[in-house]
Amino acid sequence: MKKIEAIIRTSKFEEVYEALAKVGIAFMSTYDVKGYGLEHGSSQVYRGTTYNVGFIPRTKIEIVATDEHVDDVVSTILKVASTGSVGDGKIFIMNIEDVIRIRTGEVGELAL
Repeated sequence: MKKIEAIIRTSKFEEVYEALAKVGIAFMSTYDVKGYGLEHGSSQVYRGTTYNVGFIPRTKIEIVATDEHVDDVVSTILKVASTGSVGDGKIFIMNIEDVIRIRTGEVGELAL
């Protein structure tokens, strides 16, 4: 099993969510996050004063998937979230040692 964390443009979230549902992803966690990368925060001028906006809002998606589904999830996110511009985001893939469903006590892939 793998945990897939994707940080994407907030404007792309609905499209990514719908595309992941089509490839069979039935559950995920999402978070509103802020950060910066190559594009850094920008400065904006308001009424003659320059403000450093700093962090840029993004959406973070977390999905735990079986090894067979990882490639589908990653390729779907890459295809839908990409604009070709700096700031499209990142995908992180980590090993998951085990999963336990609290309600039933099921373990491993059955718990997904």
